[in-house]
Amino acid sequence: MESRGGDAEAAGGPRVLVVGGGIAGLAAAQRLCGHPAFPHLRVLEATARAGGRIRSERSFGGVAEVGAHWIHGPSRGNPVFQLAAKYGLLGEKELSEENQQVETGGHLGLPSACYASSGASVSLQLVAEMASLFYGLIDQTREFLHSAETPVPSVGEYLKREIRRHVAGWTGDEEAKKLKLAVLNTFFNVECCISGTHSMDLVALAPFGEYSVLPGLDCTFPGGYQGLTNRMVASLPEDVMVFNKPVKTIHWKGSFQEAALPGETFPVLVECEDGSHFPAHHVIVTVPLGFLKERLDTFFDPPLPTEKAEAIRKIGFGTNNKIFLEFEEPFWEPDCQIIQVVWEDSSPLEDAAPSLQDAWFKKLIGFLVLPAFESAHVLCGFIAGLESEFMETLSDEEVLQSLTQVLRRVTAADSVRGGSHTPDLLLHDARGSAVRLEGGRPPLGSVGPAGAAAQAQAVAGPACSAPVLGRLGPCFPLTDDFQSGLDWGCQ
Repeated sequence: MESRGGDAEAAGGPRVLVVGGGIAGLAAAQRLCGHPAFPHLRVLEATARAGGRIRSERSFGGVAEVGAHWIHGPSRGNPVFQLAAKYGLLGEKELSEENQQVETGGHLGLPSACYASSGASVSLQLVAEMASLFYGLIDQTREFLHSAETPVPSVGEYLKREIRRHVAGWTGDEEAKKLKLAVLNTFFNVECCISGTHSMDLVALAPFGEYSVLPGLDCTFPGGYQGLTNRMVASLPEDVMVFNKPVKTIHWKGSFQEAALPGETFPVLVECEDGSHFPAHHVIVTVPLGFLKERLDTFFDPPLPTEKAEAIRKIGFGTNNKIFLEFEEPFWEPDCQIIQVVWEDSSPLEDAAPSLQDAWFKKLIGFLVLPAFESAHVLCGFIAGLESEFMETLSDEEVLQSLTQVLRRVTAADSVRGGSHTPDLLLHDARGSAVRLEGGRPPLGSVGPAGAAAQAQAVAGPACSAPVLGRLGPCFPLTDDFQSGLDWGCQ
């Protein structure tokens, strides 16, 4: 068996292992390292780096957050904000009292520009009107948290029921009503990204209000989110982190020995994929929920108690992806922050299910404009659900062709401001190689004028299938015997 620490461990004190070097594992290690009762601590990380799904890339010269993006609710009650402030990773605006006191209700900000799929601009006043309706209904769903029963099982059913009531009172022509419903459908897609689900019909209404919204205007790290986990690692003693140690099985409820410590017994033995073993008194498991779902039958020996295994199996789990597009020249205005895309043939009240091959990109909620960095101008798109998973099955070229077509279609009627809506694209998938579409040639079936070709890049991030607490996932599935959470370890 492998032993680490030599004579220091013979001095006594419990040996603690943390499995997983993401932010949860690092936070646990920080807390334990600061406590004199836990002198023997190791963090076993499966990869060559810490941070888990917090990953900041600098492929564009600037910062692209492939994983975690914002601090949600950056105020005194938020431990991530407190750590970021302690390490000096935030700017003056993010640290201001004014920023900390903003009440957002946990809702995404309104777009700076909104395009319809036909290429026409959508009135921002109409978007704001529909946002007020939608987010008002979302706030109402929280009121059922402690109710003995709910009027409908899911959040999606509740939203659609209430929207039908509003639609009955709408005036104006049918085209105007269809556009309103299409805008509302975009907000449904936004909520799917926030909740990490394919459809809000899959999210149970009763526990939806468990998520507590902290005050503070969502903010980002100017130097990258990964700066936080890098500082957390740097705060630990040198020998705490053990990289490239994927864990195979955690043997618990046992009595294990180690040659270096004769007479000492350990109740847990962590077996790694490379054959090494780490006996311990205590183990904190911080691996992702998706990993637990996939490896549940072999990761624990003996198996977890039935109620805990069922909780892992039944907690909802979805897929989010990001898509980054970099332009030499922006086609959006300098003060633009969010570009929304509305598909005019969509409605939350219809269950139309077009083939994913033809319509996966319609789940895109639009693009976030990242801060400009020197000559880099970057848009970040978000997509969730089955469409997001389908996108992963496509080749780089197919993704690029579809995105180019979408950009041309939705911005066809808008004036070009110093650049082109139809740039060349470079896709760099974290799991593959870079691919460039040369020549600025329009893809087959493209819509809108070709314009002058402007160089751009697109980075499709790997599936961010990681749950976070509350409305950001895991979503609460519709099962009567759903266990409300895990009462052990760290998520």
